Amino acid sequence: MIEGVLLAVFAGLMLGLYALPEKFTKDFKYENTWSLFFLLTMFVVPIIASMTLINGFGDIFSNMPTDIWIKMGLTSFLWGIGVMMWSKAINHIGLSLGFSLFIGTIILVGSLLPYLEEGLPANNVLITILIGLGVVLIGVFANGKAGLIREKDEADASEKKEGKGAMVTGILIAVIGGLLATGFAYANAAGRPYLHEVCQAAGNPEWVTAVAVMFPIFLSGGIVMTAYFLWQLSQKKAWRDFKTPAFGKNFVLILIMAVFHYAASALFAFAAFKLGESGNTVGYAIFNTSCVVTAIVSGIITKEWINASSKAKKYLYLSLICMVSGIIIVAIGNGAV
Repeated sequence: MIEGVLLAVFAGLMLGLYALPEKFTKDFKYENTWSLFFLLTMFVVPIIASMTLINGFGDIFSNMPTDIWIKMGLTSFLWGIGVMMWSKAINHIGLSLGFSLFIGTIILVGSLLPYLEEGLPANNVLITILIGLGVVLIGVFANGKAGLIREKDEADASEKKEGKGAMVTGILIAVIGGLLATGFAYANAAGRPYLHEVCQAAGNPEWVTAVAVMFPIFLSGGIVMTAYFLWQLSQKKAWRDFKTPAFGKNFVLILIMAVFHYAASALFAFAAFKLGESGNTVGYAIFNTSCVVTAIVSGIITKEWINASSKAKKYLYLSLICMVSGIIIVAIGNGAV
């Protein structure tokens, strides 16, 4: 079971770093980079990976029961909407608070949602997992507090403050978006039993099930994400920015981002399987928490916090301690350590 914990941590590490190549693209607007990214990571990469790696690909998905298609497709579509709502929330309340509320909701609700499909574990296991999730959430919101203090430290006196209405709206969007984004965890829990059975029957190794699970999730979620950014390309008149001498280099960098993003999600699905009965709950908590920890540590390394006050840094370090401690408690509750 320790293998599952390590895989979930590594998946979170990959997800926390997948966007790094974006810093090296040239002549692209935000909309150019992310529309191409979502097109590649939600459609091109999973289709190629699934058709190449899954023995009996056509039979497996053509014979998948309709109710599983509906469960996975609908909840994955909601996941896509949730991610889009998160980007909107950031416009209202900033990255730090928006990220904390969104990820906090995902960790709390998304980690418990799979129990609807799998049933509750023993009371002592459930209580320990809930305590661990509580410690993680303290860390997530301490991170948000640190970010808010840092933003205040760095803000110019002339900056315009957001109104109360905008703040309330942003908080609601972030929380609702987080609730919808938990569809990813439910879709994984709903589809894995069937897909694991038929993948094994077709002679596939165990890890291929993770690739199979990601296929309907990414295609359904990708409809929302890709459509949104294609619309944004027109709104921001950014289509012409694809015509740049740097397109080839940009494409390779964004393709690397797409592969890492897809691989991180597939690795989480495999980690959830390795973690056993409560794998989707435990794995999802570890996956998202390690992603946040990676983002925090990378921010420290790249000196994003160099001008922050000591108060902001204290909250930041508190968040790291709580999130790492929470992961350990959750793992202990699941019997992984």
